Amino acid sequence: MKQLVILSGKGGTGKTSVTAAFAHLASLGPFAGQVVLADADVDAANLGLVLKPRLLQAEEFRGGQVALIDQDVCIRCGDCESVCRFAAITECAGDYVVDPIACDGCAACVYQCPTGSIAMHEQVVGNFFVSDSRYGPLYHADLFPGQENSGKLVTLVKQRARARALDDNRLLLLVDGPPGIGCPVISAVSGADLALVVTEPTVAGIHDLIRTLDTVRHFGVGALVCINKADLYPAGAQAIEEQCRASGIATVGSIPFDLTIVDAMVAGEAVTAFRPVCPAAVAISTVWERITAALMNLETPTNQDI
Repeated sequence: MKQLVILSGKGGTGKTSVTAAFAHLASLGPFAGQVVLADADVDAANLGLVLKPRLLQAEEFRGGQVALIDQDVCIRCGDCESVCRFAAITECAGDYVVDPIACDGCAACVYQCPTGSIAMHEQVVGNFFVSDSRYGPLYHADLFPGQENSGKLVTLVKQRARARALDDNRLLLLVDGPPGIGCPVISAVSGADLALVVTEPTVAGIHDLIRTLDTVRHFGVGALVCINKADLYPAGAQAIEEQCRASGIATVGSIPFDLTIVDAMVAGEAVTAFRPVCPAAVAISTVWERITAALMNLETPTNQDI
């Protein structure tokens, strides 16, 4: 079983559109019926919008702790308010109450309270889902706004998806990863055989690409690069190719700016299924062929091999 994770240095580069197209293309080739999908972008899970999954299972995800004051024991001394560095405890109508969003879970108030009326409680910070999509089982999650521990939720999504792939003897775990280089990305990259970084030809895109490649390299995962909307700024696309060449990273394709992708998203389809002959779909199909070859060979090609 191989793990392919799709990453981007920032949001909005087209990572999920590429992942959805890969899921469709995988259903047509040697990976047909052998793919498990995971949406590891739990802060903004969008893969399901394109795959139209049928929900099979849902469960609460608990992460982090929040302080809770027992008003029957509290003597209203105000020590908890004075020690809270996050202004999460305030006086309201004579009682001291905790704002669960502002509470950082440090438990300073618990140790300060003279009567032991404050305790830390786990909170529900999101939901985990298992669904059946048209291209295979989909594992995904939704982290509530303002909540932390997204790295732990990504780990849960990856672990469950990987276990399903192993139990069913499936060939590929396809992961739509989160943007950036933080804990969620580290959790998504963990255990991957190959990472495809989708970037765009802008100054910020190049900067974020370098950071993402450094992160992937740090964890010993091979990486390939795909340039989306490459024709909007050819000089920027060329700069990305030169940067990748200097780093020994293969650029496996360029995708042109194509409004068909927007039409496909509105229709809830992968662009390669919605209109397979459009420029973007043709380019993504070429990228997928090169990705498939890299996975089959268990090696990451260099620019000279492409």
